[in-house]
Amino acid sequence: MKSQLIIFGILIAGFIVYNLFFQIKDDRTNTVINIMYTSILFAYISFMAYSLLKKMRK
Repeated sequence: MKSQLIIFGILIAGFIVYNLFFQIKDDRTNTVINIMYTSILFAYISFMAYSLLKKMRK
């Protein structure tokens, strides 16, 4: 579980760094990239919850 939290922290840090320094000037494209990145973050949260529930079941 520790490695999953480290990966999640790296994903969050990447999201923050992108929004602070590497934003694309086109608002529409920037919004699409933010939505895709956020979707990946929520999918990873779901994966972590699923794996935690699987471990608790055993």
